[in-house]
Amino acid sequence: MRPTLRQLEYIIAVAETGRFSDAALRAGVSQPSLSVQIQEAESYLKAQIFERGRQGAFLTPMGQEVVRRARAIVRQVEDLREFTQHHGQSVVGRFRLGVLPTIGPYLLPRCTKALHHDFPHLRLSIRDERPFELEEKLQDGRFDFVISCPDDHPGSPHFSLFEERLWACMPPDDDLAQDKGPLDPMALRHRELLSLGMGHRLTLLVHRLADQFEAHLSTDYEGTSLDTIRQMAALGAGIAILPELYVRCEAERDESLVFREIKDPGARRLIALIWRPHSESTTQFQAIGQLLRTAGQAALKRD
Repeated sequence: MRPTLRQLEYIIAVAETGRFSDAALRAGVSQPSLSVQIQEAESYLKAQIFERGRQGAFLTPMGQEVVRRARAIVRQVEDLREFTQHHGQSVVGRFRLGVLPTIGPYLLPRCTKALHHDFPHLRLSIRDERPFELEEKLQDGRFDFVISCPDDHPGSPHFSLFEERLWACMPPDDDLAQDKGPLDPMALRHRELLSLGMGHRLTLLVHRLADQFEAHLSTDYEGTSLDTIRQMAALGAGIAILPELYVRCEAERDESLVFREIKDPGARRLIALIWRPHSESTTQFQAIGQLLRTAGQAALKRD
């Protein structure tokens, strides 16, 4: 007997929880029943999906590919159901949204009320992830769409939301704080720049900026969040390089620091709503994107 959709969902649940008992609890079935269903799927596929042990269930190399394909199949069935139920209607249904941690906390709170008002039948599950995790989970179906930088998702369609510039942040007694207005990036020469750890596009942009203008990207002080970078700058550890949305929504009211926009074409990044090619929900994503674009541009005080 071929694997059923329910069996594929059980396999995915075990892969995500790491234990048959936890997967059974999440699926609302008994552990013996779940185990039998997975064994039947393994028998038909002639492949061992999991290694069972006292420490839990671990995916075999073959199992990793089975789970990847199972997620895609389950997502396609869900897309089919949503399409047939809501074809021609407004934005409705349950969607899983992945978002950059340097964007989500500052953009989404400004959209919550409008999203609920304009799309009352929309249900969003939201999770912050780093760029490479956003791409992986978008392509294997764990996210339906993401808010990220298009350069990190080659080949995927996107809806541009806004372009944000990079700003330099320093304490008031720093030489760079004595002037106001846009900052010539040449002023960063030989200065210590603070950014997030590797794996963030923001860090890549700061690295390029440092190379171009002979600055130094600190490896002694790598922030785990934008707030951490800001605090390190206040303590004199270096010049924090921060994205504009964060500055406008969170940091700008910090009177213990001075913020100056960096005047350089490379000191900016495009933020967009991104989804998988051939998605049946493209029209709905574009409608959501229009609302996010309006909120983002308002936060950045642009037309």
